[in-house]
Amino acid sequence: MTDLANTALQLRSLTIFRGLLKGDVIRAFLAMTDVMTAKDTGQSVSQYAAFAEKLYAFTPDFGDYVLSAALNDENVYLLKYVRGEKIDACIRQSLQNELDILEKFSMITSSDIQKQIGYDGFLAAWTNTPHDFTASYQRYLENIHTNGYGIFARHHIFTIEDHALVPVLHPDETSLSQLNGYEYERKSVVDNTLALLDGKPAANVLLYGDSGTGKSSTVKAVANEFASRGLRLIEIKKNQLRDIPALMDSLGKNPLKFILFIDDLSFTKDDDDFGALKAILEGSVSARTKNLAVYATSNRRHLVRESFSDREGDEVHANDTVQQLTSLSDRFGLTITFWRPNRAQYLAIVGHLATYYDVDVSRDELFRQAEIYALERGGRSPRVAKQFLEYVQSVGLD
Repeated sequence: MTDLANTALQLRSLTIFRGLLKGDVIRAFLAMTDVMTAKDTGQSVSQYAAFAEKLYAFTPDFGDYVLSAALNDENVYLLKYVRGEKIDACIRQSLQNELDILEKFSMITSSDIQKQIGYDGFLAAWTNTPHDFTASYQRYLENIHTNGYGIFARHHIFTIEDHALVPVLHPDETSLSQLNGYEYERKSVVDNTLALLDGKPAANVLLYGDSGTGKSSTVKAVANEFASRGLRLIEIKKNQLRDIPALMDSLGKNPLKFILFIDDLSFTKDDDDFGALKAILEGSVSARTKNLAVYATSNRRHLVRESFSDREGDEVHANDTVQQLTSLSDRFGLTITFWRPNRAQYLAIVGHLATYYDVDVSRDELFRQAEIYALERGGRSPRVAKQFLEYVQSVGLD
């Protein structure tokens, strides 16, 4: 029979995996063992049920849960490993000992505990899939450059809130196969991203052009396409540009590859954030860190809103000032242009999307209505094509 008191002591002795004690499931387990030690049947039943509830919220398989918790734990051993730092023998020994403890812990069955409670009524049960924790952890480390660790193992799209990374729980699921047209433009983005994934010099990328042409969708689709190869995307708002240097420092030794994505970027001439981005883009991104590139979209080629008065005035070196403002886009190593599609390109996009939206309408009628829809909305674009297909799917065609 399992010695629950000794098991609780072993869990509380964890050093490398001490973060696991903060998890709801193991906290509930420890609370249960504390009550059972006091031989209080009523409290034992209550804490047993509370533990089972926490476990069920993740999985009814306790073996799977404990292994998953160990693999997702961001601990001192893991961080030293991914940073390529020396790992002392005592830390290695602690890791092995704690993996053994967790492996035995994962095999505690519901019947083991129920027998010690001594309650004749019904109690929830769980399963226990056996795992070799040492082998599993070794495989995890070997594949960490694509699978990631911590929150990077569970999510691939992030934003910044209060200077901290926050995962996007329900990201845009746009895929490259859904996008039609602009093949040359998207290939340029894909090729640059593949260079980043392969550890080769990758350029900072500016995607500019007409609104609704798929600039942002292209970046998000690329992030989705290559998430399994270790690509992560962090979306940054313009007023968060000053967070980027600290972010680059924190991600510099991460085994994954990152796109820092700035959507709909533009500045006024007196914008304080202008200098922040200029400093970030100074020189090659690979000179700073080989695992990160900045991708930005904009409707403005030079990113800075100018008026004719900006080119006049009484400044002695006005031309130098204008050059400084308009040179920001030149600091991107790769600039890709997305123009509005012509009629043939627009209808090709409509036809392609019709298969994804399962729209069963004759092509002649579909294209006729698509043209009318575009004219009513100010012109053709991939965004208008998508909105049209969503409209047809929901209400049909007259």
